Amino acid sequence: MEQGFMREGHKGLGLVHFLGGASDVERAQYHILAALQETRREFCRNVIYPYLSDLIHLYEQLQHILQGLEGIRQAAPGEVRQVDLEACRVIYERSAFEADRIAAVEELMRWALPYIREAIEEGRTIFEFVEEHLHMEPVGIVPTYQEEGYLIIPDQRGRLLHVLQYQLSVVRGGSERYRTLRTVHLKQCPLHGVYPAPQRIKLDLIAEHRELPNPATYFIATELDFPFAQTVLPVAKRKLMRYLFTQMGNA
Repeated sequence: MEQGFMREGHKGLGLVHFLGGASDVERAQYHILAALQETRREFCRNVIYPYLSDLIHLYEQLQHILQGLEGIRQAAPGEVRQVDLEACRVIYERSAFEADRIAAVEELMRWALPYIREAIEEGRTIFEFVEEHLHMEPVGIVPTYQEEGYLIIPDQRGRLLHVLQYQLSVVRGGSERYRTLRTVHLKQCPLHGVYPAPQRIKLDLIAEHRELPNPATYFIATELDFPFAQTVLPVAKRKLMRYLFTQMGNA
């Protein structure tokens, strides 16, 4: 976990907002809209982490549950008995037990999806804007081995230059492969006008961390005055990960 960049607790929209929705749909709708409004307020502050990724994950969960309900209706004559939102699965039997409650939860999900999708688009617009204004370039000669290295990135709002060590890996989950980029915050230095020379920083890192004698090092230049930990850094990490996997694919 990155020192100084720990995720803070937040009260964004989640599956819990749908769990008790069957008993009072109107009240559930009110709480869902309120949670989305809170998220959009964060977007107005140009804060996207963790709200955007959480919304995307929730949207995919709801779609998965609704597709399961529809598939069961088409494949089986029995009635859906229970929706396990936490496990994202549908339990059914031939009786009509709690059919009305399940129908109410389903209706609530279908009602919420367009609102969630609209909020996601707002967050993605910010993400894409930030990504366009982050200009990444290698520092010095890029070695063949790029799975580990350093990332240098400014925080214009805090007037700091951050140095992070990264490690790229592929995690297997069943038949799926997931790309991960782990970063550790090494140090920071004050920004006074002109950036410190990235090449000088790289030489200092080589002297301080001899386990990487010829490290892949990347510098990201930006003039954006956006929240660093909640916006600039997550977008920068995604940009670096995409670049590294493109390079590895072309190797």
